[in-house]
Amino acid sequence: MQNEDGARILSKDVEKFDGKNVLVSGRVFNIRKLGGISFILIEDRNGIIQTVWEKEADTKVGDIVEIEGVAKKDDRAAGGSEIQGQKLTVISSSEIDLPYDPSVKELNLHLTTLLDNRVVTVRHPRVKAIFALYNILLKAYEQVMREEDFTEIKTPKLLGSLTEGGANFFKVKYFDREAYLAQSPQFYKQIMVGAFERVFEIGPVFRAEPHFTTRHINEYISFDAEMGFIKNDKDVRRQLNIVFKKMFEIISEEGKDHLKFLDVTLDKVPDEIPEIKLSEAKQKIKEKYGYSVPESTDIDPEGERLICRYAKEKWGSDFVFVTHYPWKDRPFYTMPADSKQEETLGFDLLYKQMEIVTGGQRIHSYSELVKNMELKKVNPKGMEFYLETFKSGMPPHGGWAIGSERLIQLILGLSTVKEASLFPRDVKRLTP
Repeated sequence: MQNEDGARILSKDVEKFDGKNVLVSGRVFNIRKLGGISFILIEDRNGIIQTVWEKEADTKVGDIVEIEGVAKKDDRAAGGSEIQGQKLTVISSSEIDLPYDPSVKELNLHLTTLLDNRVVTVRHPRVKAIFALYNILLKAYEQVMREEDFTEIKTPKLLGSLTEGGANFFKVKYFDREAYLAQSPQFYKQIMVGAFERVFEIGPVFRAEPHFTTRHINEYISFDAEMGFIKNDKDVRRQLNIVFKKMFEIISEEGKDHLKFLDVTLDKVPDEIPEIKLSEAKQKIKEKYGYSVPESTDIDPEGERLICRYAKEKWGSDFVFVTHYPWKDRPFYTMPADSKQEETLGFDLLYKQMEIVTGGQRIHSYSELVKNMELKKVNPKGMEFYLETFKSGMPPHGGWAIGSERLIQLILGLSTVKEASLFPRDVKRLTP
């Protein structure tokens, strides 16, 4: 923090230098004129400071400027202080007209306009507030996972074999052979359970799903975790419940100004999130709401919406665990619920009418894993390293994957998950 020696200070520190010469730098956020006086608002990484000029200032909204003047306390100014401007230097002049007015809180742009002009729309206060909260979410997950004795890992995103199988993968050229962008860190986080027992990762995953929905993007940041020495799948859900409760408490406290600016009240995570078997949930929504989930899917968006409605009406919770997903719809490493191979110990966590977490208990026995792969007709080629892990002994374990952008979308009530991604990648978009 500097002042009269000519070094820059930040907007939040101006109040500490009442009556002293200060220098601030930032972007011109707004210009207002009243009588013969000009008010130029300057934005830096900490906020906005008002500067006052008794003469015309040669600058415009968007310019990067350096301002020298005298700090003065004024209760009428935002933050309680302003700067009586003496010298203004334009460091970099803005050459374009913004597609919005930065001084207007709302950002009424079509999604295409918003994203096509992302390099400048990301500067709007509303967009900045979204990603300031996302920053707190990233911090909160890491902090909570470390508090819960998980070790952070970083796994490769270029793979020689597929994790989830199916057709939803991106193939890339890897020198003289083919490779795949990781659909998840599943194999590697399971391997690391054998070393650290509890691991987590914050990293990108890639899904080549040709969706045109408000809930999907093709590259997203996943909050993954895997934990060993569990007794059953309930242990995984209990731990996830703790993680969500702590994360929301951190976001509520550290993000309160951003939440207030966005007119959002953060939901409370129950001490014990209610849970219901998928088969029972389908039956309940058919009985109560007259809706039948299509046979072609384990659950569809309308089914998720109605399960959440049921949970809200029955338990007063915006969160609900849906358990025992069908064996045919879960990956080969998911623990079957019984010998009938009909249900698994796989679950989803639904929040505000949408799935935000997929998790479950995994198969830890080598022979059972190989048997399940055979039943599902999964080719083990390229997975030898993964199977070797189980030959060497693995504890009972399970874990989860959280779609971080979707979580922000639902917390803030955004119209699409693309608003929660800095530079979203979907079927048609590879720029900016």
